[in-house]
Amino acid sequence: MDYKQKHKGETVFKKWFLNNRFSIVLVNILLFFLIIWVFNKISFVLNPAWVFFSAVLPPLLLAVIQYYIMNPLVDWLERKARVPRVLTIVVLFLFVIVVLIWIINILVPIVQNQINSLIKNWPHIWDDAVNATQNALSDPRLHPVRGSIKNMIDNTQKTLFKSGQSAINTTLGNISSAVSIITMVVMTLITAPFILFFMLKDGHQLRPYITKFAPEKWQPSFSKLLYDINYALASYIRGQITVAFWVGVMFAIGYSVVGLPYGAALAILAGFLNLIPYFGTPIALIPVIVIAIMTSGSMLVKVLVVFVIEQTIETRVLSPLVMGNKMAMHPVTTILLLIGASSVWGLWGVIFGIPIYAILKIIVSRVYNYYRRESEIFSETDAASLTTGDADKTTKNTAK
Repeated sequence: MDYKQKHKGETVFKKWFLNNRFSIVLVNILLFFLIIWVFNKISFVLNPAWVFFSAVLPPLLLAVIQYYIMNPLVDWLERKARVPRVLTIVVLFLFVIVVLIWIINILVPIVQNQINSLIKNWPHIWDDAVNATQNALSDPRLHPVRGSIKNMIDNTQKTLFKSGQSAINTTLGNISSAVSIITMVVMTLITAPFILFFMLKDGHQLRPYITKFAPEKWQPSFSKLLYDINYALASYIRGQITVAFWVGVMFAIGYSVVGLPYGAALAILAGFLNLIPYFGTPIALIPVIVIAIMTSGSMLVKVLVVFVIEQTIETRVLSPLVMGNKMAMHPVTTILLLIGASSVWGLWGVIFGIPIYAILKIIVSRVYNYYRRESEIFSETDAASLTTGDADKTTKNTAK
């Protein structure tokens, strides 16, 4: 019996409201915004919870990132070599301490000297860039656009000066905020290792523990939902950090080979900015091009060659090997998501936009599939095919 025959004798109310897909969607949207409106009205009740969450988030976030990096090795050694988890965790902590000591003693002084030199010489580099631009504008062929370009340069200088002055005034006028930030950083660095230790030790028990709170008939589906969310987050965090690390290494090697000034600092900057998909590397290339132009014309060509080689290795070898298509996101979706999230939440939107989207996508798709199976407004054929498809996926995952 199909959907039309089953509901042939229904009243208009049932046909157009109770069993109508469009009406159900509108009601759900209305309820969604009603919930938001209610939460907005009782925001004073939620403010203490938000303050608590803001204080706990930094160390928890740092611990989660380190957990996703270290946990595969801990699991593998426990499963294959029968090494106790606590022993592996202690060895990893000691290794991290040794690496940090090496970074502080060797790498930090080199980068610090280059950053200090770059800050000291940046006004001269900028003046040279402005003079070179003005000399280029003396060409008679650029006379029609000379005034516009000169005004743009003057406006840029004024904007940079005002921004720097405003930043200095804000810093000096908010000593209490600076103290709060320093306190937060110190507390994060102190508490994150303890959180990380217990996450590595007992993290594999978290999913079964949370699953027990769900109704018994929903526990298998809820456990699979938690697994999918964990897998998406782990794939994204491990992939992004791995790609960013090797991008920094490739740029460091390339800049050292061509002899670019401040190469180590610029390579580290490129590695950090590569955490922003699609936009990070082009942004990091801007100061590199400015410094290369001020050094020599041949240096600009060398830098561009390094950039082309790095992009070829990253896009053809590194990213497909590390990331693959684990996030199942189209590049256009990623770009639009980053633009929208950065416009609404700024830097936090750029950092958290993609993983939050991935989590919401998994939750919404599972809720929608459940709704299609259980709701009467979908035909029995659709529901049966959907159930069969989910069963096939479950069988494949079990086989894997």
